[in-house]
Amino acid sequence: MSECDGEDGAATRVEWREWGPEAFAEARERGVPVLVSVVAEWSESCRAMDERTYGEPRIAANVNDDFVPVRVDADQRPRVRERYNMGGFPSTVFVTPGGEHIAGATFLEPEGFRQVLQRVRETWDEKGEDAGSVPRALAGGEPPAAPLSGDVERLVAGQLADQYDEEHAGWGTSEKFPLPETVSFALKRDRDRALRTLDAIRRHLAADDGGFFRFAHARDWSDPQAEKTLSVNASLLSAFAHAYLHTGADEYLDAATGIVDYLTGTLWTGEAFGASETPAGDVDETAYADGNALAADALLTLAAYTDDDRAKRYGERTLEYLADELVADGTVRHYAGEDAPVGLLADRAQVVGAFATAAQVVHPAYLETACAVADRAIDDLQDATGAFTDGPQTGAGLLDQPLRPVDDTATMADALVDLHHLAGDDRYLDAARDAVSAFAGAAERMGVQVAGYATAAARVTDQPLVIRVAADAGSDLHRAALRMADHEKVVAVDADGEPGTAWLDTGDGVTETVDSPGALADLVAETH
Repeated sequence: MSECDGEDGAATRVEWREWGPEAFAEARERGVPVLVSVVAEWSESCRAMDERTYGEPRIAANVNDDFVPVRVDADQRPRVRERYNMGGFPSTVFVTPGGEHIAGATFLEPEGFRQVLQRVRETWDEKGEDAGSVPRALAGGEPPAAPLSGDVERLVAGQLADQYDEEHAGWGTSEKFPLPETVSFALKRDRDRALRTLDAIRRHLAADDGGFFRFAHARDWSDPQAEKTLSVNASLLSAFAHAYLHTGADEYLDAATGIVDYLTGTLWTGEAFGASETPAGDVDETAYADGNALAADALLTLAAYTDDDRAKRYGERTLEYLADELVADGTVRHYAGEDAPVGLLADRAQVVGAFATAAQVVHPAYLETACAVADRAIDDLQDATGAFTDGPQTGAGLLDQPLRPVDDTATMADALVDLHHLAGDDRYLDAARDAVSAFAGAAERMGVQVAGYATAAARVTDQPLVIRVAADAGSDLHRAALRMADHEKVVAVDADGEPGTAWLDTGDGVTETVDSPGALADLVAETH
């Protein structure tokens, strides 16, 4: 247990409660606000605020006397994180007993915290429950729906150049985040800028152990934030693997292989992947469903392009852990704990995507789990707007309010496109189209940070390259199909057809069959 959990008396003098209805009921009974402290296991800033601010006796006494303090792990409770995140960790949020926001900040030194405490007291004394407000994303109203067209892809692709930092590479003019999904989107639409960004990431965010840091504080990629998370490294593994597929350049393969070294050497717990590593080298060994599914997907993607047996082996072992420990009856537990959230959109979307990838790379039998989770997600979480809500609308605070995240909705939609072509069920494509259409009215306002949404929109609007192979997984023809230089393609292995042949499934029908890797490459070049 880290100091940032707030349950170690040596680190903080605040009497933290666990997130739940009991804490909010206590606040209502006492007639005081709730202080929600959202922390991350990997964050040095969380530890610093515990020591410098919450560890100060007078501040702790004031918090204990005038508020109900609640500590929340951002990774364990992502729905709380998304409703109370002030833009970083720690997030320091003062809320009403009903969960509505009064005031919020991120890291606060003792003097700044005292000032905020005083303002919140005054506001509460003056307005009481009326002091709270609901964030705009939760304040009701439907997402900006519009008929779906190729405009989404075109508009976001145009932002790749408009928002690009031509001097230092990457997107943005202050802090630099690696944005792996944006890089992957750009590889097909603006390859030069995508590769220049990956080169900058390799030079500036790589650690000696093969892993990559979360981001850099400066525009020129200097001053990296020295923690490493599974989600960032798994996403970058996919991006570097895709770059190798498109270019054949060893530097991208080397970067991908280095990430595999890091994942399997540092974050592997013996059963699955831990969530993060602090700058001091402490590893959070909690195996979250979304992060592990993302890692399995990335490992199998690299294996598809390179025959990397280690990547394939760890990818399969991770899927085995997910299937045995976290997936049941078509739904997904966030991690292996009795109090863990169940049925979150992010978990379900990543699991569907990972098992769909495994069905293409390893064996079609993985499709069964992907379809079971997708079916439950559509039934449970896709609402009348077409978008997906982030989880069951129950719980304390604002958890009963619907939140429709565009990024997780896009991840699910993208996976559903794969399922449509692999399982031959139009329900999946219809659900993907409805999900993407739910946000299409905001396409002109979207930036490169939501390029994953544009990828999903492109694959819904225009059928991706679909290769069907009537041969076993691992055959020369199957391996050749996986290596066609389009990372947004779908490969259906062991398809019904003349044994030892392959063909393309286009929007206008199927092509002629071919029976060799060279002939398949020619067919793809001629047709797609």
